[in-house]
Amino acid sequence: MNTILTNPALLITLILTSGVIFVNGWTDAPNAIATCISTRAIKPRQAILMAAFFNFLGVLVMTLINKSVVATISNMVDFGNEIRASSVALSAALASIVIWATAAWWFGIPTSESHALIAGLSGAAIAFHSSLDGINGDEWVKVIIGLVFSTVLGFGLGAFIVKAVERLFRGVDRRKANPLFKDAQIAAAAFMHGAQDGQKFIGVLLIGSYLARGQSVPPSFEIPIVLMLYCSVLMFLGTSLGGYRIIKTVGMDMVKLETYQGFSADLAASISLLMATLYRGLPVSTTFTKTTAIMGVGAAKRVRAVNWNIVKEMVLAWVLTFPGCALLSFIVTKIVMHFFV
Repeated sequence: MNTILTNPALLITLILTSGVIFVNGWTDAPNAIATCISTRAIKPRQAILMAAFFNFLGVLVMTLINKSVVATISNMVDFGNEIRASSVALSAALASIVIWATAAWWFGIPTSESHALIAGLSGAAIAFHSSLDGINGDEWVKVIIGLVFSTVLGFGLGAFIVKAVERLFRGVDRRKANPLFKDAQIAAAAFMHGAQDGQKFIGVLLIGSYLARGQSVPPSFEIPIVLMLYCSVLMFLGTSLGGYRIIKTVGMDMVKLETYQGFSADLAASISLLMATLYRGLPVSTTFTKTTAIMGVGAAKRVRAVNWNIVKEMVLAWVLTFPGCALLSFIVTKIVMHFFV
């Protein structure tokens, strides 16, 4: 605590990163619980509490098992070792991410906070160096792989699992099966959101803490449990205050789901996120993965079961996020550095 209070650069970075984590809970965490609310497996207030618990559990358990996503994010960009300039650039990136995500929430568009984070950091690093020297290409390749991976696997698993569930429970009375799916859906919903997104923001906090001391992020590091708890609490606060617009878009407007379909989508998304986390630390979007899983479940029933107009809006938001947030971050970084560096 004394280190934070006596280091202005670290204090500013902590405040802005906290804002980004809060906005993630505001705009991204609702996707994890949207389906179990829309299928009435759980009430909204209970779902929010559940999301907070599983965010923490996901961050804690998966970071202890495999912290490769943290390493990917922390090594994706290089802001140099000059304390003032690098801290200003990082702060500009974080401010840009908050602006972008808040605008998306205002329009009820479930844009990916993960993609915004990656784009914002990259745009600021390019502005800082006035070139691509600050971009680690090897780590950025993981983003592209993760994008393809989450799309194909999320959609495919969603369709496969819902068909398998229909076949396995074909002769079972739906009134008897629904309680089972409700309980299983709740368990599957939010765990991997914390595992993926929590690690990404821990990576940002690590970047900020090392930059504030004029150091580069080392190849190996220890992550305090208090940092994991801090991230989960901020996600919880964001979800509880602003998540209902996106819950409606993802869980109710895009596809009308029955309980077993919601379970299938949640399970497909969780498996996809787990595989991405364990395989090379791919920083995939929880929003993107969950949404493609829902699409797969809906399309398995019939193609028209999916509201493709909503899907088009989401795809447009995802396509615009990388260049849009990167450009915003580039401009903000150049302006801020002009006045403060």
